[in-house]
Amino acid sequence: MLGYAERTGITGELPQRRYLWTDAFAVCNFIGFHHDTGDPEYLELARRLVDRVHHTLGRHRADDPRQGWISGLSEQDGEAHPTAGGLRIGKPLREREPGAPMDERLEWERDGQYFHYLTKWMHALDQLGRSTHAPELNRWARELADVAHRRFVYGVHPRRMYWKLSIDLSRPLVASMGAHDPLDGFVTTAQLLATHSGGPDLRAALGDFAAMIGGSLATADPLGIGGLLVDAHRAARLRLDRAFVEQLLDAAEQGLRRYVDGPELHAPAAHRLAFRELGLAIGLSAIAAMEPVVTARFARYLPLRDELSAFWSRSDHRRTRPWIEHADINDVMLATSLVPDGFLTLFALPSR
Repeated sequence: MLGYAERTGITGELPQRRYLWTDAFAVCNFIGFHHDTGDPEYLELARRLVDRVHHTLGRHRADDPRQGWISGLSEQDGEAHPTAGGLRIGKPLREREPGAPMDERLEWERDGQYFHYLTKWMHALDQLGRSTHAPELNRWARELADVAHRRFVYGVHPRRMYWKLSIDLSRPLVASMGAHDPLDGFVTTAQLLATHSGGPDLRAALGDFAAMIGGSLATADPLGIGGLLVDAHRAARLRLDRAFVEQLLDAAEQGLRRYVDGPELHAPAAHRLAFRELGLAIGLSAIAAMEPVVTARFARYLPLRDELSAFWSRSDHRRTRPWIEHADINDVMLATSLVPDGFLTLFALPSR
């Protein structure tokens, strides 16, 4: 059997560039490798990566006149509460200046904060806390969840969410609401409440996210479908309402029917986005880990998991321009699709 480095491309080197989404998956991958091999070095790599992320994305950019923790806390308090002001996305360009016109193409490359990136980091912190029995990790995740809820959610009836906020969380950069952001918030908050290692009370946040989950969650986007499948898996593991789990499975099944009948799967690699497809592969791994009745329901789609991972494991497909342009996220999502347990498994809590 190939070793992890050969199977996933991950070595003992920590990535140099900081993108919060990519780093969240990398932390989970290191955790999974530890649980599979028993090698404590992987947990040490995960802890080092968490520290590096907090000291990079929890602080202002080097090209920003502002300095220090983006929370505004002192150096000492920021060390104790590194997620209290959220975490930057880590995009290459500075955030859009107040009053500057929106350029949709450039906005994708500008820094700021995304809610769906923050939920991935909350999950990574909680996974590492569960694996190391370090309560401060869950507390940091809860502090991140608390500030994200307070800043991204707005309005009264109905409550809404911003898609993207400024680095200091003071103003919206993209005001529209992501279709799955309330869902991500609800499931992740439920996970943090289940761990419960101290920190802010998140029950109000849980209620707000639940109230905002829309009736139609179906999407033909492979990354979105994968997210629905992962959330259904987590919701089932957390013993959330069964009707809610069925709602997520129904939406994912609708999306899968549309996706497999569409042209994307038959397009050449140069016209496809690997990380989005690999997100679906990860979601199908989540379905394979659910109870037999659910696995049987999605049986016709499960071979797609290995097909997508194999397609993007081919070296010629990784020499295309879209792969190279998104190499950081593509590499780590491919690794997760090949060895998904660190991301998917909710590890046992320490006995109290």
